[in-house]
Formats: sequence, C-alpha cells, structure tokens
Amino acid sequence: MATRRGLLLSPRARNVLLGVYLLFTLLPIVWLFLSTIQTQASLLTMPVQFVPREVTLSNYTDIFKPAAFGENSGQSTFLLSLRNSLIVTISTTLIAMFLGTLAAYAFARFNIPQKRTLLLIVLGSQLLPAVSIIIPLFRMFKSASLLDTLASLALAYTTFSVPFVVWIMAGYFQSIPIELEEAARIDGASRFQTFVRVALPLAAPGLGATAIFTMLNVWDEFFFALIFTSTYVSKTVPIALAEFIGRHSVNWGMLVTGGFIASLPPILLSLVFYRYIVSGLAAGGVKG
Repeated sequence: MATRRGLLLSPRARNVLLGVYLLFTLLPIVWLFLSTIQTQASLLTMPVQFVPREVTLSNYTDIFKPAAFGENSGQSTFLLSLRNSLIVTISTTLIAMFLGTLAAYAFARFNIPQKRTLLLIVLGSQLLPAVSIIIPLFRMFKSASLLDTLASLALAYTTFSVPFVVWIMAGYFQSIPIELEEAARIDGASRFQTFVRVALPLAAPGLGATAIFTMLNVWDEFFFALIFTSTYVSKTVPIALAEFIGRHSVNWGMLVTGGFIASLPPILLSLVFYRYIVSGLAAGGVKG
C-alpha cells in the first residue's frame, strides 16, 4: 500500500506535468499563428523571432486573391481548394461510414466463418503502402475518364477509409449487449429495424468518433491528391499549399497562413466533438 501511495503524484507535480504537456502540444500551433502575422522578411530573419516585432494581416488578404498562386482565373484558387477538400472529405466520410458500418455490424452479429481472420485481413489492407495501389487506381480512373476529378479522390480515399471504419465499428458493436437487440426481435422488429432503431443509436459515440477520424485522415491526405489531380478544378488544400514551395524559393508567408487556415477545421471539429472521440475510442477495438 505504501508503495502504491509513493507512486502517486502531488497536485503540484500533476499541474507541472500538465503544463509541460500543454506547452509541448500548443507551442507549434501558437508559433504557426504568430508566423502568419509576420512579413516574408521577418520570417527569414536570423535568429528566429518567436514574437513578431511588426504585425501585418497582409498574408490573410493576399492568400485569397487570384494572384496568390499566379493564376488569372478571376477567382481565389485557395478558396477553390478549400471547397474541393470539403466536398471530398464529406463525400468520402459518408460513403465509408455507410459501407463500413454495415460491414462492421455483420462482423459483430453474424456467424461468419473465419471472422477473426477476415477482420485481420481488413486491418492488413490498411497497412499496404499507398504506392502499391496507386498504379492500378490510376489506370482504372484513366479508363473511366475520372482523372483530375473530385470523384476519383473520393473513390481513392474510400479504399483506406472503409477498412478503418470496419475495424473500429466492429469492436464497438460487439460492446453493445446483444440482449437489447434480441428483445427488439422478440417484439416483432426485423433485423434491419433492430439495426437502425437499437444498434445505431447505442453506437452513436462510436459513429461520431469514427466519422471524425475518417474526416481528419481524408482532409490531410496528400499522395493520392498529388497523383490524381493536375488543375485547380480538383486540387485540394494540401496540394494547393505545396504550390508555395518553388524550385528556388519558398513563399513562407503564404505557406504558413494557408497551413494555419487549413488546420482550423480539424481543430474546431476535435474541440466540439472531443467527448465522442474519447468515449468512442474507449469502447472501440475488436473483441472476441
């Protein structure tokens, strides 16, 4: 008992450790924001200035101008890339959640031969490097005239999003007492009605957490978007930000500003739905 008490930290020690952790996690975000309100010359000054001497908002106004990317299309290419990322992220999440949730429920409730092995195969499909499937996908999309379209990105992202949804949600459905569904079946509900009216409401935290992580994975994806897009009609935010890195120079002001703006949706999404993330992942994982 004395040994266990010795391992406990005092409130002051816990506060110190928490402060160090917050400093470690929040400092990059603060530094990124402070970099967005500096000029290009200030960003290149050595030694590095953590607190800017001169504050400017020109980076925020310039990045939304058509000329920010050297285009004369009359519209903001950064706004276009934000729209593309939003469309692809939402469509991929909806497709992956629909297909993955149905498959996960089947794994959790039906007597499927070699169920454990099949789930491990699903997980193993996520471990495949993207480069191993990029050529087959490219040839398929080229044959279907889908290259440089948002549909190609949504389909490509579904290849790694569905296995993730199946793996997480299968464990979550297994954590739900099956007696509740059996009671609904006794009352006359069909299998599908039981799934919609009993299983899905009880799995709401898991659905929320899985959907959020799926959206975050898609929002930040770079490799597929780089290969399958060639014009700003379909380029997403990560590809648009890479345009600020030239062969001989880097527009650091535009790069850090675009990166900060692009990081706001995931951060706000995580802050709003953090309870679903914690409770969903706590009950996730495959059982039995």
